[in-house]
Amino acid sequence: MAGLKVLDFGHTIMGPCAGVLFADLGADVIKIESVEGDPTRKLPGFAAGFFAAYNRNKRSIAVDLKHPEGQAIVHRLVRDADIVLENFGPGTIERLKCGWEDLRKINPRLVYLSMKGFLKGPYENRGALDEVVQMQSGLAYMTGPPGRPLRAGAPVIDILGGVFGVVAALSALRERDQTGLGQKVSSSLFESATFMLGAVVVGSTVIGAPMPPMPARKNAWGVYDVFTASDGGQVFIGCTSDGHWQRFCEAFEFNDWRDDARLTGNANRCEAREWMLPELEQRLAKLPLSEILEKCEVARVAYSRVGRPDELSTDPHLLAHGGLLATAVSGFGGGSKVGIPALPVEFGDARERLVLERQPPRIGEHTDEVLRTAGYSDREIAGFRSAGVLAPQTSDALDTSRVA
Repeated sequence: MAGLKVLDFGHTIMGPCAGVLFADLGADVIKIESVEGDPTRKLPGFAAGFFAAYNRNKRSIAVDLKHPEGQAIVHRLVRDADIVLENFGPGTIERLKCGWEDLRKINPRLVYLSMKGFLKGPYENRGALDEVVQMQSGLAYMTGPPGRPLRAGAPVIDILGGVFGVVAALSALRERDQTGLGQKVSSSLFESATFMLGAVVVGSTVIGAPMPPMPARKNAWGVYDVFTASDGGQVFIGCTSDGHWQRFCEAFEFNDWRDDARLTGNANRCEAREWMLPELEQRLAKLPLSEILEKCEVARVAYSRVGRPDELSTDPHLLAHGGLLATAVSGFGGGSKVGIPALPVEFGDARERLVLERQPPRIGEHTDEVLRTAGYSDREIAGFRSAGVLAPQTSDALDTSRVA
């Protein structure tokens, strides 16, 4: 996407996620922050990694959009922009004079990506969060045990909403190639969550009843479960075909089960789960995790040790071919570096992965260079800064001392 210019008004996850896709793919993504900086730079706990994870390969300018001169700066940048993306609450960016109706007058070729809680309909003016729509859509119902709805362990809807937004924007760019005109496109949290549940909706119709939550589901395969080894390690094993089952029994020397008529065919194995599964748990509990993994590899069944996200930074597969990007993790720029998973795509016969060109920026780190390119003089930039329209110039000493 080299040659594309993207103005990124994103905050939290959905907007910045869309921005990092464009940035990783080569677009010039300019992150537009408030003079105080993106609020996710300061978030603690579960959200402490948000900024570093979704803002690499971007440049940053910090502008007071409540100030008319700040709005004018953005309007000048829009003149030669290809895409603007935003995920403010309903009505917010319009009050800042940077909505679609304002910007389309400046640049008719602009593609304007708006990511909200909901698409057009009765809910469109509501605010929303990832967890809210997981609850509303039924995703949390499907994830937790009966009566205990549980959000997924990652912001899956924020991320999916950002990805769908990029798909829509790329489609609009393709149409612009034909018409010469841009357009507004949208993605949303709620509709992204409902899209994920399409197969569950169909399944409920097929079985004639609400689909039970995953922990209470009727299993579609005889062996598709987590088991605990003698040393406390855990492994997921899935035998989804008769070939899997035969090889599984041979590798583990379950000779009594290999030819047992009660376990011939997946349907029979599913019916036998009530007695077979406890016995299988006991058999595997006698073996260390390493032996179970080795035998599963020999059997060529679907399996995996149950891991933690923090262990991904040392995963040999991710380390082997550019699957991790050494990213500075301070919310204010700089700091120590952690291997963060790259975009899950590769290109060409060489199967090349995307790389880290630019660390997550400090607040307004690239303000001067971006405004100079837009035609502002150093004197004008200094005037904006003294008037509080722009953030103060970044300082390495200041930023690296404020590690999130």
